[in-house]
Order: sequence, then C-alpha cells, then structure tokens
Amino acid sequence: MPIFPGETTLNAAATLAAHGKLDLVPIIVAGALGAIVGDSSLFWLARLYGARFEGQINRAKANKTVQQAFDFMDRSPAVLIIGGRYVPGMRFVVNGTMGLSRIEYRRFVGWSIISGVLWSAYTTLLAYAIGVALGEFPLASFVISGLVTTVAITIIFFTLRRQRRRARSEAPAPPDLV
Repeated sequence: MPIFPGETTLNAAATLAAHGKLDLVPIIVAGALGAIVGDSSLFWLARLYGARFEGQINRAKANKTVQQAFDFMDRSPAVLIIGGRYVPGMRFVVNGTMGLSRIEYRRFVGWSIISGVLWSAYTTLLAYAIGVALGEFPLASFVISGLVTTVAITIIFFTLRRQRRRARSEAPAPPDLV
C-alpha cells in the first residue's frame, strides 16, 4: 500500500507549480525517486518472503499459462515494468511478481529507474500543462490530468489488443499433413 498515491501527489504538486508555488524539477526528481524506492521495496519484500509461498508458486507454475507468464517476465521485463507503471494497481503486481521470478535485481532496477523517470516526468509535465491552461480552476486541472492518462492507457490497451487479434486472424494456416 503506497504511503501517498503517486499520481495524486504529482498531479497536486504540478498544479501548485503551474500557479508558481513549487518548482517542476524537484517534483519530477522526488516522483522518480519515490517510484524507484517503492518498486525496489516490493521487489525485495517478494524476494525475501517468497520462500513462504514457494509451494503455492510451484503449484501455480505447473499451470502452463502461469509458467508462460513467468517466462515472459524473464524475457521482457521492460514491457511489464514500464507499461505497468501507468496502470493503477499493476505496479504492485509487476514488482512483487518480479521479486518472485528469476530476474536479477540489477536488471530489474535498471528498468525501474527508466520507468520511474519517464512516469514522473510525464505525469508532472502533463498536470503542469493542464494547470497552466486552466489557471483559474486548479481542482479541474488536477482531475483532468488524471483522466487524460486513464483515457490514453485505455486507447493504447484496446489498440494493441485489436492489433494482436488481427495478427492472429491473418496468420497463415498450418499446412495440411495429410
């Protein structure tokens, strides 16, 4: 459970920056550091206490789909760590599961740093721009910046899903062996 919800805190701070009360760079740096420390904390909690759940994890990995998910984590941590950063609740799942996987911390934290910096800069700059545009309505700018991100994530998700379905339907059929 986060001490302070990241998006909410960055949106509020960026809205204050848009009104001249705070500076942008420290907000972005603090947001990135908070994200990286939070990611690492979840990773290490899962890594340290995962042995308690080893039996359950091994039973789950016996399921082909679950094993494929763990294999995907080992092959493509960047997609999960960076993409999961923008989906509420997904950070918790991704970072904890990464701690349960075979990924080395060095590899994990590299992607966490990139993800945290990108996310913090995006969230802060978006909220700042909206705060400047809606100068007289700070609460509206705070709410709208969160909605813009939610809509963007939804559009990206459905676009990728449609592309994946289209690629599967257009894939050539396997040759007959008769």
